[in-house]
Amino acid sequence: MPKGYRLTASTGIHKGDRDYQQDQVLLLSHPRVSGCVLAVLADGMGGRSGGRKASDQVMMTARQLFERYAPETDDAVAALKQLVQEAHTVIRLTAVSSEEEPHSTIAAFLINPGGDCYWVHAGDSRIYHYRGAKLIKRTLDHSYVQALVERGELTEEQAIVHPQSNILLGCLGTESDPPISTHFISQLHAGDILMACSDGVWHYFTSDEIGSILSSLSAREATEFLIEKARSRGHGGGDNLSLVVVKLEPLGS
Repeated sequence: MPKGYRLTASTGIHKGDRDYQQDQVLLLSHPRVSGCVLAVLADGMGGRSGGRKASDQVMMTARQLFERYAPETDDAVAALKQLVQEAHTVIRLTAVSSEEEPHSTIAAFLINPGGDCYWVHAGDSRIYHYRGAKLIKRTLDHSYVQALVERGELTEEQAIVHPQSNILLGCLGTESDPPISTHFISQLHAGDILMACSDGVWHYFTSDEIGSILSSLSAREATEFLIEKARSRGHGGGDNLSLVVVKLEPLGS
């Protein structure tokens, strides 16, 4: 880990106004290498037990692969792609032995000891990268409305309230292979913030709002605030909520 910052982090999860929790979130420190961190979030779908089975399979696969991951020699992008593919396969096998149709999104980011960062996602769970309050990059959803936005047929604001905003073009557990989008950050810096969250969180905030909240509060405070505010804005109709926040705090701050 380069000198100049320390990692502070927090996870949060809430069932929202749903009867059961299908989201799962995980933040792991590498068992052998200091400064290596994996964050994984999964939003399960497919009936009460089906969605939970799917997100649980993502978490189990992530734990197993990260245990074997060697930051000094392994290809981080290949490891994240393997996580998506293996979780997808296991979820498909689960579907064969059950009456449900378990599906899941995934959003995961891996920080290596040298400060390089990699992320992967499939579905509409998102990853955001901020430098202070400024958005550097976020994932683009594998969804119907995102495709309309990219074609110029909808604005970002219109997409959020579109009646078909929940239609995914790909995720884990479907008959076809999941879409796999990756991104590489060559060097994280003090003041950088990473957040992965399910649509139950990001649906209620603009990117600027998220940046302001993440930059002005601690990781724990921001996590609690985002859940509380999303619950309030959901007006009794909110989805499951989950998020993980990692902040690179300047040393001495």
